[in-house]
Amino acid sequence: MTPMRYIVLVLGIIVSLHYIMSFSHEEYGKATSISRLAEQITGPKSQPPYKEPVPDKYYKPSEPIAEPDRKANATFVMLVRNSDLPGIMSSMKQIEDRFNRKFKYPYVFLNEQPFTQEFKNYITALTDAPVEFGLIPHDDWYQPSWINETRATEAREAMVQNSVIYGGSVPYRNMCRFNSGFFYRQELLQKYRYYWRVEPDVKFFCDVDYDPFLLMQDEGKVYGFTVSLYEYPTTIPTLWNEVRAFINSNPNLVAKDNAMQFLSDDGGETYNRCHFWSNFEIGDLDLWRGEAYSKFFDYLDEQGGFYYERWGDAPVHSIGAALFARKDQIHFFNDIGYKHEPFQHCPQGAAHSKGKCWCDPSQNFDYEWYSCLSRYDKMF
Repeated sequence: MTPMRYIVLVLGIIVSLHYIMSFSHEEYGKATSISRLAEQITGPKSQPPYKEPVPDKYYKPSEPIAEPDRKANATFVMLVRNSDLPGIMSSMKQIEDRFNRKFKYPYVFLNEQPFTQEFKNYITALTDAPVEFGLIPHDDWYQPSWINETRATEAREAMVQNSVIYGGSVPYRNMCRFNSGFFYRQELLQKYRYYWRVEPDVKFFCDVDYDPFLLMQDEGKVYGFTVSLYEYPTTIPTLWNEVRAFINSNPNLVAKDNAMQFLSDDGGETYNRCHFWSNFEIGDLDLWRGEAYSKFFDYLDEQGGFYYERWGDAPVHSIGAALFARKDQIHFFNDIGYKHEPFQHCPQGAAHSKGKCWCDPSQNFDYEWYSCLSRYDKMF
């Protein structure tokens, strides 16, 4: 074989290897592409038109929205983990667009683990309102040491066998106990009177062009809801027995003209399992801080039902609000369209059009068979 043939053979092998590497190794292909080599000689080309920034001349300065002359002493409360970032950003963005860009109420984020800097950066970029991040003290969150773990484990295993939702989860129980009796004790909330609870991955369908906090304050309301329904009976088998025991021992703490009718169809002998769905709440923190509810929660906590059963914060809050406030202090926010899977409240008629709501009015849980709103209506 002549020298020239050797050269041709070697060049052929090199070219073949180049093509194989270009197709099988993306970064090699990019680095050795003709366009990349040309850039090294002539300099990089300009960005394609669709990637170039829009010239400033097309932007109109947004008119600043002046804060209202009068505001309540209130905040949003969001109990989330770092992993909830996408879901809570979605919820918060809707809150901002539908309401808070006009009112600029602050936010308090709570977590049993420290929030990451990435979480804080993304959250604070969504609002011009103040944002605070709080770390929940250990004893406010985790299962207390005095719980009989053998009994609690047996209860969880039985619930798993019976397919009870979250029946085997200790973290879920921690969350229910925290929301029932500890969220309002957090240091960051001590300076506030009212709160609006927001959870990840919820939807707010309508513009809220008034201040719900001021409505609560001016009208003397202490608890507001959008959805009410029946609790799973397997999660609270002894809860009402303990409620009755507390009422019998503390009759002076029960409010006159209360909302017992919402909870019971027989004057308090039994519980009909109705509760306000607490993933949406606008409330008065002083209701929970008061003597009646404080003693009520402490009594329930001592019974251990958050761990020996699976008592949720929704029935506990609902029973507390219904017993320790007047029924006219509990407010149905009919004009706030809201969805937490799988249930939604969609305003009807004039309220739908006034709020520029984007939910389907026919998809409304208010008077479905599993809703308790009709029982709330009957009280009035």
